[in-house]
Amino acid sequence: MTAQHLKLGFLASRNGSSARAVIAAIESGRLDASARLVVSNNRTAPLLAFAEAHAIPALCIATQADPRAADARLSEALQTAGVELVVLSGYLRQLGPKVLGAYRNRVLNIHPGPLPRFGGHGMYGRHVHEAVIAAGVAESGACILVVDEEYDHGPVIARHVVPVEPGDTAETLEARVTAAEPGFFVETLQRIAQGELKLPG
Repeated sequence: MTAQHLKLGFLASRNGSSARAVIAAIESGRLDASARLVVSNNRTAPLLAFAEAHAIPALCIATQADPRAADARLSEALQTAGVELVVLSGYLRQLGPKVLGAYRNRVLNIHPGPLPRFGGHGMYGRHVHEAVIAAGVAESGACILVVDEEYDHGPVIARHVVPVEPGDTAETLEARVTAAEPGFFVETLQRIAQGELKLPG
């Protein structure tokens, strides 16, 4: 096992709960990492203000007007900041070829349900929990996966099980999975930093 210092970049569209938890773990010394850059596609994303308050470089890169230019700018910004591993924390845009090419097997996302069964296009947020409840399965949970060109398609590197309780609704299940996600992301990054968990490639 070879320990390593993680040089992290964060992408978020809104609040970035997992990103906040990871940054808190870095600041408290529980995670051997540095937060190099926070980027949002949304100028009013609360995570941008959070990053600035914690002296982390923050940037808004809008993606809708010119996705190709935004992809190139994002790739350049991450590399210039020295980012080696990208954490998606509620980033509601598909990554482009420049970022995915520069960070092949180095972009991690968290999905709020079992993969591959409850993943793919349109399977996000409450939709995932509704599908889990409708399927009548006994377990749900969160998956951390390596991001590639397809939604929820890359290899899953860690799973956190959340049992489906009798009488659960999509809302109650969502609340428990959402509460578990930030700590699970921190734990997974700790395992990577400590050399216990290897990324593909």
